Amino acid sequence: MALTARKLKPLLDRVLVEKIVAPTRTAAGILLPETTTKLNSGVVIATGTGTRLRDGSIIPLSVKEGDKVLLPEYGGTSIVLGDKEFSLYRSDDLLGILE
Repeated sequence: MALTARKLKPLLDRVLVEKIVAPTRTAAGILLPETTTKLNSGVVIATGTGTRLRDGSIIPLSVKEGDKVLLPEYGGTSIVLGDKEFSLYRSDDLLGILE
């Protein structure tokens, strides 16, 4: 985890994600078109505590730091910390965990 990303602790059901950058060249050096290099996945960098219910209890999130997750095509809030770009999502917006 980047040192600057440690400075941001998401609140409640928010998840800080660093998107996975797809390769732009094959092993043989062939350039790949932009449409084939777009991946909607990322690595969870930090999570909030969970969703708070009306009675004050908290439901923990189903993702944890280090999980690879499938992201929606649109959404999230872009955040630049240091020289890296991250996205902040609600846990409900994440589509799944990649294994």
